[in-house]
Amino acid sequence: ASGDDYSSTLKDMRARIGRCVVAYNTSGKPITTEDLGVAGAMTVLMKDAIMPTLMQTVEGTPAFVHAGPFANIAHGNSSIIADRIALKLADYVLTESGFGADIGMEKFFDIKCRYSGLVPDAVVLVATVRALKMHGGGPAVKAGAPLAPEYVEENLELLAAGMPNLEAHIENALRFGIPVVVAVNSFKDDTQAEVDLVCKAAIAAGAENAVVSRHWMDGGAGATALGEAVIAACEKPSDFKFLYPLKGTTIKEKIETICTKIYGAAGVEYSELAEEQKTKMEKMFAKL
Repeated sequence: ASGDDYSSTLKDMRARIGRCVVAYNTSGKPITTEDLGVAGAMTVLMKDAIMPTLMQTVEGTPAFVHAGPFANIAHGNSSIIADRIALKLADYVLTESGFGADIGMEKFFDIKCRYSGLVPDAVVLVATVRALKMHGGGPAVKAGAPLAPEYVEENLELLAAGMPNLEAHIENALRFGIPVVVAVNSFKDDTQAEVDLVCKAAIAAGAENAVVSRHWMDGGAGATALGEAVIAACEKPSDFKFLYPLKGTTIKEKIETICTKIYGAAGVEYSELAEEQKTKMEKMFAKL
């Protein structure tokens, strides 16, 4: 990918900031930061932010923090810049696309990979027994309050009821043609029967492997089996494909593809306002 495709340089970031639409004039035409004469000042404020922050785990593994993944942004993705730097420094790079295999991962593949030209060799889906029990209809969890018995005692029925959520995420990932490894982050109250249920169901749903990880307690040693499973999955053949083509499809077609294939919707209905906005955007922006 060229520098024109993503913010790889300060010059490119300056151009992108200048294209930000902040308002419409009385004729309904977009007003950009460039029109207001503030794009240069905005770039000065952001000039240091283009570089990732280098941090490290407690065991000294380098980690880049850049543009998310949880900084009140919709993508939940780290930056292309951070990924490219990391790929020059390590044999294996893990990059986060937060918010699950619907919001974060779908945007990672359909937006980020499309611009970066980078395609991952494997997908790691993270699951916990507690979360799956909640998805199965378990009681609400409130900060500061003791956990309900359902979450600290074995409950295979509740866990099984929540598995369709994980299975849907596995299905979503496989739509893009990439092998999937499920990481079962297992905590002190999980029983062997519970983690076995998750691993067995995940593999039955199409995951390449499902591995228990206890790095929260044992550090790197607790994630060794997971690491080995991910390396093995990376060696598997893949057939990456986007969910929709960027060109030749309308806004509605893209929205409906995402809603029906990723979120399980039967269809999409549009309000009058949404119809107006769609028409307006198609007239104003050539590339969506």
